[in-house]
Amino acid sequence: MFSKILLATFSIAAFTSAAPTTLVARANVGDVTFYTPGLGSCGITSGSNELVAAVAAGIFDTFPGAGPNPNLNPICNKRARVTAGGKSVDVTVVDRCPGCIGGSIDLSPAAFAVLAAESVGRIKGASWIFI
Repeated sequence: MFSKILLATFSIAAFTSAAPTTLVARANVGDVTFYTPGLGSCGITSGSNELVAAVAAGIFDTFPGAGPNPNLNPICNKRARVTAGGKSVDVTVVDRCPGCIGGSIDLSPAAFAVLAAESVGRIKGASWIFI
């Protein structure tokens, strides 16, 4: 009986500790747009020339460990690699994008310019992952 309880405890511990890693490690697919950074939801002030990003509100709000204070969200300052059209750019998450749907991400103009000209406006079907 003791061994069954011990096994069940280890199984639950393994499942709960693996879940956040799975959420963080999965690739996100969506549109890439750009915005003018300023004081973001993470409480970090950024400029247009910095390689920063705002992730979709659905991802930001449900990130493992997120609470009521967005400044303390563990997603803040995480690095991500955004890939589109055979090009990639590494960015730092500093903000929440309320208009982004699903796996979409909003980049600073400098980060977007690495992937495409601003005149493109929106890159469809891009992917990004935390690094």
